[in-house]
Amino acid sequence: MEPKFCMSCGHELETRDIGGTPRRACPECSFVYWGNYSIGVGALVLREDKVLLVRRAQDPGKGYWTNPGGYAEQLEQLHDTVRREVLEECGVDAVVRNVVAIRDLPRSIHNLYVAFSMDYAGGEPVPDMDEVDAAGFFSFEEMKEMNVAPFTRWLVDVALNGRNEGLALDAEPLVKLDGHGLFRC
Repeated sequence: MEPKFCMSCGHELETRDIGGTPRRACPECSFVYWGNYSIGVGALVLREDKVLLVRRAQDPGKGYWTNPGGYAEQLEQLHDTVRREVLEECGVDAVVRNVVAIRDLPRSIHNLYVAFSMDYAGGEPVPDMDEVDAAGFFSFEEMKEMNVAPFTRWLVDVALNGRNEGLALDAEPLVKLDGHGLFRC
């Protein structure tokens, strides 16, 4: 569903050609509706060659084992989001090491999913009993007998058999860019 009114000034939007694409735009101010997007994050937390998984208690994915994750809040950096989600879903504290995978899923709400490799920092997996009803660290062999979501199986392969270290958080960038989450090789 496309918006009918400007989210900045409330004026009725019109359709205009912007850069060769018809877009909803405001004739009164500079607002342009660029589309509907969501950003998800996922954690690949390793401890003793086992990966942290949670079992989804709600749809989508109810009953499937997945890596912990969720959606970014508007004013939250992604490396903070993934850390928060792991703690909320199963009580495990983990620290971001690097970005190891990205999934791009265009649909009515275009979803970008960023997977982070994380170092286990503490806590035992305890499900929140809201979003997830079970949690634990599992080996690849143990996962063969579990109802692991297909995308999570792919991510676990990335975590255990990745070909490089991925993109790491640049804590000391050459140029300070306040508010930016910067990752680099």
